[in-house]
Amino acid sequence: MAIRRFPEAFLAPYPDSSAPRGRPRRPVRGCGVTVGRSAAPELVLVPSQVTELINGFVKAQRAFQMYLPNNPIYQRAVQNLQAAFAPLWASADELSLRVAETELLWEEQVVYQQLHKSESLAWTLYKDGLRVLTLRRGVEQEEIARFLNTVSRARFLPADAGDDLLTLLWAEEFACISYQFTEPLADGGLPEGSGQAPGGSAEERHARAAEEAPARSEAAAGTPGVVDLDDFDSTLYFLDENEIQYVLREVQQEYRRDVRGSALAIVFDVFELQPEQDIRNEVLDILDTLFPHLLNAGEFRPVAYILRETRSLRQRVADLHPDHRRRLEGYEAQLSEPAIVRQLLQSLEEAPLAPGDEDLGEVLRELRHTALETIVSWLPQLQPGPLRAALEGAADRLAAAHTPEVIRLLRSPGSEALRGILGICGRLKLQGAVPGLGETLAHEDPVVRLAAVQALAEIGSPGALAHLDRAIEDGDRAVRIAAVRAAGSRGYKGALRRVEAVVLNKQVRALDLTEKMAFFEAYGAIAGAGSVDTLEQILAPRGLLRRKESPETRACAAVALARVRTDRAREVLERVADDKELIVRNAVARALRELRT
Repeated sequence: MAIRRFPEAFLAPYPDSSAPRGRPRRPVRGCGVTVGRSAAPELVLVPSQVTELINGFVKAQRAFQMYLPNNPIYQRAVQNLQAAFAPLWASADELSLRVAETELLWEEQVVYQQLHKSESLAWTLYKDGLRVLTLRRGVEQEEIARFLNTVSRARFLPADAGDDLLTLLWAEEFACISYQFTEPLADGGLPEGSGQAPGGSAEERHARAAEEAPARSEAAAGTPGVVDLDDFDSTLYFLDENEIQYVLREVQQEYRRDVRGSALAIVFDVFELQPEQDIRNEVLDILDTLFPHLLNAGEFRPVAYILRETRSLRQRVADLHPDHRRRLEGYEAQLSEPAIVRQLLQSLEEAPLAPGDEDLGEVLRELRHTALETIVSWLPQLQPGPLRAALEGAADRLAAAHTPEVIRLLRSPGSEALRGILGICGRLKLQGAVPGLGETLAHEDPVVRLAAVQALAEIGSPGALAHLDRAIEDGDRAVRIAAVRAAGSRGYKGALRRVEAVVLNKQVRALDLTEKMAFFEAYGAIAGAGSVDTLEQILAPRGLLRRKESPETRACAAVALARVRTDRAREVLERVADDKELIVRNAVARALRELRT
């Protein structure tokens, strides 16, 4: 690693700390510690307070390493760290710490010590050259968390990395944090803090300058064929307008570039082009760690990219080890696990901004049939919107492609997704789900049985109508009405026996008007012209001693005749158009209007 040269002030020895403590110190760069005094001199900062604050640093840094910023534990650590500064600012305006190998010192007193260097905050700072750290009032707002995160990043940098702690801190541009660094010189150089400028004594520096003078003169004269940047205009406007626009476009394109996608493409290229088992294991280990984090963070585009590439690798790579193939297949299965799907849906529901439909759709298209039950169970909790529409589309796609999974859910009486699956079966008219729907008609919950009847009615196939015939005798009124109306609207002849039995039974008088009307309308629609004689006997019985039905029953017979739509039915209705019962007259008038249309 190249040695960076620092101003001589950074390499100066620490001043003598034996000055009287009775008068305030003036801050000295490179010294051990300096605490700016507050306006209330009676408040004195004690070492135990500094120790407690630094222990808070260590605890917060550990939380930052283990949790993401949106985690409650991470946020609680930030709040505790901010609260730990309150006693300090009551007594001082800044805190300056001197960094030793395994210790942090304040006022020449040890306030932090950790002998195990792998766990030591002091060693992390010391090994990269940080010698003095100064914190000022306001650092607790946001900069201290950024500082500790930067230190954590520096701790895990590889040995051959181009960055170190100093370069990472420079990039952060702290306003309330200042620091002093020194670095060991090359072999034969001066030790740290010796007080001499790098490069030896003044006589030695003058001798080297005299030796280098000819080389500088030759460089100044210029070398033929070599471009010297000093020959060009280096002012702010030395580029013309076209060149400036080109630079702007390139910069904007660089900022828009999908860096994460490019990095993943490199990882997959390494897996494909390097067949060594250890390398491929390492790539899969990286993906195993990255995949759940991307899901949790809502990064759906890279998640979908990983799923597509793993599927493509299984097809392209001929010498794929069976264990590697199994692990590549596991990503699709992992995405569709109920626990993962629930976590994904919860993060989508709680997100302040819904992801783009395109990104979310890419992930939802990769789901397997095992995710169907979880998605359908979650849908009732969502408000209408783009997210719900996307999930409904995914559920419809999975149900249409995986009929056995639909039937399995229909045969699971305790499933939370049962009612949602019934709606999907009707909406998609899934013929293959008819046997399962027929079994659902025996469910103990009448709401479920009603949804099954509605689904069978929407499907409308002969098999579905055959199951509806059984529902006409269901014990629940709503189920019976829905079943008989569906049979009547379809003109299903197989239901005639059950419908006619209700119409001709004396117990029909005990039914309420709505249910009675439904059975009579279905009877007229199914029986057709063959029902006119029966309906005439109910509406206008012949014979002196024949007992008339109730006005409600006669009105229902009139409505049923409108469904027959024959001349004979019209004649019967016209004959009783002036009936003395108001409800009968109204029903006949309405039936005649329907026959004329």
